[in-house]
Amino acid sequence: MKIDNSLSPVGGTPGPSRSSGSKPAGASAKGAAAEVALSPLSARLQEISADLASTPASDAGRVAEIKQAISEGRYTVNANKIADGLIDSVRQMLASQR
Repeated sequence: MKIDNSLSPVGGTPGPSRSSGSKPAGASAKGAAAEVALSPLSARLQEISADLASTPASDAGRVAEIKQAISEGRYTVNANKIADGLIDSVRQMLASQR
């Protein structure tokens, strides 16, 4: 096998440069921005996303109230309610896997 320098560089030969006056297909002479049309569903999704971004993740007043109740010893935990909630969550998870 003979190795020489007769091969062209990777990527092939260079194409026409932008300075030669060629423009991409669909480009206007004034360089106007492209127009994009969103579906009603996409627009609604953007509205919902904006609403969620402005909504706090937790109720600061309720958190402060619970902290106060815990520090005063007034907060009671209902273990049965927690256990029932965990069992329901597992049931829903298992049902969704079927």
